[in-house]
Amino acid sequence: MTVCAIEPAAGHEEGAGRAGCAITADGSYAARLALAGDSFFPERWTLDGPEPYAVPLPGNQPEEPGTEVQPLSDGRVLIHRLVGGRHAFSLLYPTGPGTGELPLGTVECPDEGTRLRLLPPAPGGERAYALAVGRRSTAVWLVAGGTFGPEQLAEVPGHCSGGVWLDREGRMLALDREAGGRTKAVVVDLERGGETSPLLQIADGSDDRVLLADPDSGLLLVRSDAPSPGRSRLGWGVLGSTLPVRFPECLRLADCAVTPFAIQPGQMLTPEGCAVALRVDGAFGSWIGVWRPAERQVHHFPAPSGWLTGAGLWTADGVLRLPYATGAVPCGVAGLRAPGQERRREGLDVRPPVDRPEAPGSGAGPVRAGSGPGTATDGRAPSSDVFTDEDLPSQLPYCSGDMIGCPLPPHAEPPAHHDPGAPSASRPVPLQQAPLGRLVTK
Repeated sequence: MTVCAIEPAAGHEEGAGRAGCAITADGSYAARLALAGDSFFPERWTLDGPEPYAVPLPGNQPEEPGTEVQPLSDGRVLIHRLVGGRHAFSLLYPTGPGTGELPLGTVECPDEGTRLRLLPPAPGGERAYALAVGRRSTAVWLVAGGTFGPEQLAEVPGHCSGGVWLDREGRMLALDREAGGRTKAVVVDLERGGETSPLLQIADGSDDRVLLADPDSGLLLVRSDAPSPGRSRLGWGVLGSTLPVRFPECLRLADCAVTPFAIQPGQMLTPEGCAVALRVDGAFGSWIGVWRPAERQVHHFPAPSGWLTGAGLWTADGVLRLPYATGAVPCGVAGLRAPGQERRREGLDVRPPVDRPEAPGSGAGPVRAGSGPGTATDGRAPSSDVFTDEDLPSQLPYCSGDMIGCPLPPHAEPPAHHDPGAPSASRPVPLQQAPLGRLVTK
């Protein structure tokens, strides 16, 4: 399974903020900060069983809003706190009625302006990494899974943002490095002392960032202003390929921020067929977009009520799993089958979890998609209010309480938007040869 749950660096991304939860690369566990009254506490979700369920992991005192959590593949949850100017890391795990905590150590940043945050869950799920961004350099830290506590693995000159894993071994890390007033993606080899080499350089004067990558197919999702200077656009390329990066017109939605958050895995050497999940944020809410590089359209679907916005993962057979929490269902996962791969007609398949004890106050309030027959091109969330019973899938979604009360339309995509006054590329923009192209052919 391929998932992305990362906070874009402020000031560098036009996309949305951090996802509602972090999910392991294999999709077995998720973790988030849940809210009980006015207090935050860590919560672990188990996703690989017959039904999802949540386990609260409260400590001796409430957590600060900026605290980060990340699940490991063994079920423990890494927590990152800022304590007395130091970054403290511990592993949390359930111990009967209480919460066990294993301190891992601290990282002290001598530069007061240094920002430290967790990188996305690493492949394998046994280790966790953090990025410490300073004024002149950026350090990559191993904060869980090492032998002697937090360990600095690499130091990259320049101010870096982003963070995308490019292989299944957790060795190759793509970062977006700012230098000379421009941002270019580089790849850092963590097994060779942080050796850095260029990854994405579309044009000399462009800002080129890597947003997502799938090691199976080699598909890269990028954001660059190369085709239209001053306006960043979403594009796609193939890792290690000399073919051009393409910037589909259908990914340009007026008055909306479009952020990819998951790529369908298991499509060996067929990047054009990978389904990509998009978070679309408009003036009236957030919703889901599904797109494939081989297609010239985006399929739009309302998000499930209470969606942990920006979080989700694909299965290899084309089901997008979206975690959600409402007052009625504090831990749920909705399934959206990708158009074109449906075993039945596409739409949300929302199943209630088994009856388990709920942590007091752990359910988030309901989040509803925009109502009315709005379209994605005018910043409104797509609505299924106008569809009749004959449009319903053969297996109706489960509906209860504050959960989404109607199925999704089989096709709700608007026509692609085109701004005649916007500059466009006169020719395809080449993606330079990546230094790890051999990895995507295995």
